[in-house]
Amino acid sequence: MKSFIEIRLETDIPDHWRATPIATLLRYHALRAPLQGRAEKPELLIAMCMDSRKHLRIPDNFAFILRTGGANLRLSEFRVSYAIAVGGVRAIALIGHTNCGMSGLSGRRGAFIDGLVDVGWARAAAEEHFDRHVSQHEIGPEDDFIREETRRLRTLYPKIEVAPLLYRIEDNTIVILR
Repeated sequence: MKSFIEIRLETDIPDHWRATPIATLLRYHALRAPLQGRAEKPELLIAMCMDSRKHLRIPDNFAFILRTGGANLRLSEFRVSYAIAVGGVRAIALIGHTNCGMSGLSGRRGAFIDGLVDVGWARAAAEEHFDRHVSQHEIGPEDDFIREETRRLRTLYPKIEVAPLLYRIEDNTIVILR
């Protein structure tokens, strides 16, 4: 069995999501459903990477969108809680992506430090900065991280539907992670 579900037809969307904003997101982006104009209010929290190669096909005001490196919400829980408690969203689309820079971050230590030195940082300060923060931001394999982050968020927000999704940079599609 594949570790993901491709969305090519309406029937590919799991039954338990059919009447949720997660299914609406998949219809808009994957199935190219007609955009219904500006949404009345955000229905969904979309958490995705800050990577510039991803663009979702959704109407204005459809979702709160949090962009963090690797779609990592470990340092953004207050913002997630705000979208739920004050914004009223009841579903989260957690969208990682292929070829993410936060996967294998430790292997980019030299480039990271050199990049900061190039813009004026002292080498020792750049090294300390990387070493102090890398463990909070390294995600490992993208699909494994999204699955684990989904489990963590479901525990933290037990009445909120959390969808583990992966944006494939290669073809701009979204798949559901099993």
